[in-house]
Amino acid sequence: MRTGQAMATATLVSRVTGFVRVLTLVAALGLGTRLLDAYTVANVTPNSIYELVMGGALASVIVPLLIRTAADENTDDELFAQRLLSLIVYALAVVVIVTIIAAPLLMDLYASGFTPEQRRTAIVFTRFFLPQILFYGVSAALAAILNARDRFVSPMWAPVANNLVVITTALVFVVIGGTGRLETLTQAQTLLLSIGTSAGVAVQMLVLIVAGRRAGFRVRLRADPRGIGIRRIGVMAGWTVLSVIAAQAVFVVITDLASQAGPGAVSVYSNAYTLFQLPYAVIAVTIITGVLPMMSRSAAGRDFPRVTADLSRSLRLSSTVLVPVAAGLVVLGPQLATVLFAHGNASPEAARLTGSVLAAYGLALVPFAGYQIMLRVFYAFGDTRTPALISTGVSAVTIATCLVAARLTPGPDLVIAIAGCTALAYATGLVVTAAVLRRRIGLLDGHRLLDAHARMLVAATVAGLTAAVTVRSLQSAVGTAWTGSAVTVLLAAAAGAGLYALGARGLRIAEFGELTAMIRTGRA
Repeated sequence: MRTGQAMATATLVSRVTGFVRVLTLVAALGLGTRLLDAYTVANVTPNSIYELVMGGALASVIVPLLIRTAADENTDDELFAQRLLSLIVYALAVVVIVTIIAAPLLMDLYASGFTPEQRRTAIVFTRFFLPQILFYGVSAALAAILNARDRFVSPMWAPVANNLVVITTALVFVVIGGTGRLETLTQAQTLLLSIGTSAGVAVQMLVLIVAGRRAGFRVRLRADPRGIGIRRIGVMAGWTVLSVIAAQAVFVVITDLASQAGPGAVSVYSNAYTLFQLPYAVIAVTIITGVLPMMSRSAAGRDFPRVTADLSRSLRLSSTVLVPVAAGLVVLGPQLATVLFAHGNASPEAARLTGSVLAAYGLALVPFAGYQIMLRVFYAFGDTRTPALISTGVSAVTIATCLVAARLTPGPDLVIAIAGCTALAYATGLVVTAAVLRRRIGLLDGHRLLDAHARMLVAATVAGLTAAVTVRSLQSAVGTAWTGSAVTVLLAAAAGAGLYALGARGLRIAEFGELTAMIRTGRA
């Protein structure tokens, strides 16, 4: 948390450039087109496979394990990290080879609603994108090694390089005559998109290799990765794999349902989810990244009051920003989507649908962030079983409600219903996680949390209603096209943000004052 401002800045730049990447791809490939759907499914496939085989373990197990290893004077922590990295490289190289061969089967699993031409194009993209699994694994391991050494900022800047490479690729695609029409895609354009996208992830990995060397860690593959407690890591990660499998089941179901909801529905849902993740990543992920090493040290010393204090502060500080942002997404979702996505080859109808999905996701923002922050407490104690069981239950709720929604909501509106289903599942996960965590560590500072969140909710509700009135008043005057939507977003957001700030001070929301002081002084 001592480097909280620098971390937030790096995350913000990373996520903003990432969103610029999304906007550039939308403008180049066309929101609502079959080409962007094929590219989107192919591009998320390596991410989902990486998460399935290793991502969850790296996120929940490796950082606490590296911290405990560094505290052991009898262990060479650099040799341990090198052997761990070697194991990751060897395992993921095998996964890449197998999945490249199985690419057609993967595409049938993820997008059964694709046309034959879409399927062929998506398979080509997927085979070029699958080496990203190895790049992601190495990058995540290096980021964990840096975090264990209290180097939090460098890993957050690395994705910026990835984003810049992909943005350049999309711009070159437009310059050489690329369009959003799948039938006009040439072999050269396909190779440009395929190689350029994977090159971005490779550059991200190289940036982290350089950052590791500057932190004193030498990237060196060991022929024999034994000696790091592989069996112990496997036991710890085993439960995490269960939760990741459940999450991937959610991904498969949602992607397949979206592929059947109409042309462009997959990319509509994906882009709305990306925008929903932006405030979570800038605020909550920054806090999670900074707090996890501290929680791990407190947990190792069985200092439950300190763990509770860190958890309470994390939840309150993140909600101070996320509660009004969630209100803004609910009120301004359609206008935001028009401003951001209605460019180039994008369909105006697809942009409006994206806004409706985004508004539904606004309901999920605060429960999702709180749920994710609380899960980290279990990881700090080295407990992967409990969060795995909870997240599996959340995934089951998501799948069940989405399948019901698919029967009740036909056509493109299904993607809106899916976003609502995920909000319900995250809210359920938040309540269950809080109850289980209270039994584990005792009091959760519940009265203070409830009081702070009640005050935030009142201030955000008044601000949101003000923004909604502003939207209704302006729409008839400025219209709903790009220019009118931009004016509406600026004025409504300014009115809502100003009123929230006044309400926060009037209601004496202490966290708001603490957060503004942190921003002014640069200390957390």
